[in-house]
Amino acid sequence: MNARAPSKILVLPALYEQVAERLRTRIFAHELQPGAWIDEQALALEYGISRTPLREALKVLAAEGLVVLKPRRGCYVTELSEQDLDEVFPVMAVLEGKVAELAARRATSADFARLAAIHDDLEKHAAANNADRFFEANQRFHDALQDIAGNRYLAQLINDARKVIKLTRRDSLRLDGRLKQSLAEHRGILDALRDKDAAKAQRCMHDHLMSGRKALARLAKES
Repeated sequence: MNARAPSKILVLPALYEQVAERLRTRIFAHELQPGAWIDEQALALEYGISRTPLREALKVLAAEGLVVLKPRRGCYVTELSEQDLDEVFPVMAVLEGKVAELAARRATSADFARLAAIHDDLEKHAAANNADRFFEANQRFHDALQDIAGNRYLAQLINDARKVIKLTRRDSLRLDGRLKQSLAEHRGILDALRDKDAAKAQRCMHDHLMSGRKALARLAKES
């Protein structure tokens, strides 16, 4: 009789990884505001954990650029400067532009139907002036393009940079007229994908990202 193969054991995420994910969510939602001091003792009590996994989680977030660990001063949520934004957005525009180019070449009819369905959600949320829901649908649209492009190395670079950009990107959608402008930019990207025009898709996506940077600059001036 053949010996039974050992069962595959599913390992739950380490505690510090779970804590890091919770804190990520709160940072992106601005429950923890940019520049805010992170009260480690209060968080440890809130989550019912010791300071050790919390500190490990903060090290992970520091490596991602979401928090800053300052010796003898504690941990703070990253607050991006205008120079930071000027540096990261052009990089993201190039990366996401390449994704759009690849997606335009590779998208099947089923892929396009998926993108069109997400775009319908963008249209609906823009009409309702719901920036939060629009942001979520926008994220799904970009994630879907990455899946279609099928380049895992490119996706990893984008995901790393996106964590930093998400600290501010939702804010730009609250600028007067930006929601409709972003929607129009998505229409242009979708049209290029429909036409399988890789060069146009790349250009539209690049311009879309840089338009987001300009919106943030306007927001900073109006603040």
